[in-house]
Amino acid sequence: MRSVIIARALALLWAGFWTFFFVTEAWMWKTPGRVAAFWAGLGILFLIVSVVPWAWERGGGVLLSALGVLVGVVYPVWAPSRLSIVSRATTTLALSGPPIVAGIIFMMHRRVLTART
Repeated sequence: MRSVIIARALALLWAGFWTFFFVTEAWMWKTPGRVAAFWAGLGILFLIVSVVPWAWERGGGVLLSALGVLVGVVYPVWAPSRLSIVSRATTTLALSGPPIVAGIIFMMHRRVLTART
């Protein structure tokens, strides 16, 4: 049970941080409305995906892990070219690592519960 609490906290902290970051960065840079809405929508998507495993652990874990892998592949390609390799790698890990880890924990917890019953 403790592992699920850790996975939930990790997923929510990850989604909450990036939602806050996207919204405040758009606000501080006075980003045009459509672009700001895209970033806010991405943050809301992160929040929704991080809450799905609360109801469906296996499916939500797969969804979180898949999102983490997708972000880990897309961000390095899409990131500004002026970013150094270290900055790009650090940001990629911060964006993709927590949902992958949380998703794996959710899937492992579901497997343990299934094996016990």
